[in-house]
Amino acid sequence: MPPTFKNMETEKLTARESLDIITAMIEKAKGNVQRNAFYFLLWGWVIVLANLGMYTLLRVGYERPALVWLITIPAWIYSIYYGYRREKSRATTTHFDRISTGLWLSFGVCIFTLVFFGYKINFQLNPVILLITAVPTFVSGIIIRFKPLMIGGVAFWAFGIVNFLVPMDLQFLFGAMAIVCGYLVPGYMLKNKEAQ
Repeated sequence: MPPTFKNMETEKLTARESLDIITAMIEKAKGNVQRNAFYFLLWGWVIVLANLGMYTLLRVGYERPALVWLITIPAWIYSIYYGYRREKSRATTTHFDRISTGLWLSFGVCIFTLVFFGYKINFQLNPVILLITAVPTFVSGIIIRFKPLMIGGVAFWAFGIVNFLVPMDLQFLFGAMAIVCGYLVPGYMLKNKEAQ
């Protein structure tokens, strides 16, 4: 059993006790991040639908295909509500939880910045967004020692590179494939691990 923090004040920790504390923190963080499967699944489906909708609307020549991305607004609202509700009910927050939160918050700021200033690069956002998405996905996999998320991060990098090489309409098709590999597959695997 790992020592309590009260004990740490009065006695020096042995190497084994230090390792036990670190292991306990990692296991707690794993559980918290695994419960975040909800976000991978919600955003996975929303972004897959938006990418496929954009691809379809471009192919049929619809005048304003980017309107399909408005489906992300309710997803953002629900994500914030869900996160707030979960945060209130969470008993403890580990150092790894704070790292993960900061990582994904930084990601969100980057995405908003790209969308806001997208006109500066002629809205060629897909390759850049996929490359940026690789980072928090890959690092989250490292934090919880979950290889499917790490592989998902690598998939985002690969599809990001591919998207630099294909016409714009196909970028949305490859973007949808990247989301399936990077969010949906690992998200369902996390959900199944959580249920066990």
